[in-house]
Amino acid sequence: MKTQSAKAKGRRFQQWVRDKLIDILSINEEDIESRSMGASGEDLIMAQMARQKFPFSIECKNQERLNVWDAYNQAETNSGKYEPILFIKKNNKKPLAVLDAEYLIKLHRK
Repeated sequence: MKTQSAKAKGRRFQQWVRDKLIDILSINEEDIESRSMGASGEDLIMAQMARQKFPFSIECKNQERLNVWDAYNQAETNSGKYEPILFIKKNNKKPLAVLDAEYLIKLHRK
């Protein structure tokens, strides 16, 4: 796959995640911005209102072959003070979210 096509595929997935969050969180479209492909840092930039409702740092990967641990490590590196969450997707498969198991269990206890 050409670099341009791969970036477009990644961008579409980032925008899909963004649109789902806007819909589910009932926030304004301007509260979550999809970062340009190849830019460092989080894939989705969230305004304070969005961050209060969804306190995660988001990394998106739309790849056929993916080392999940390396991708999650990237999410951790870019997460700052927020909990990292990795959204993954490949052709003809539903998107998945990866987050720290201990964090998920603590969420359930609350």
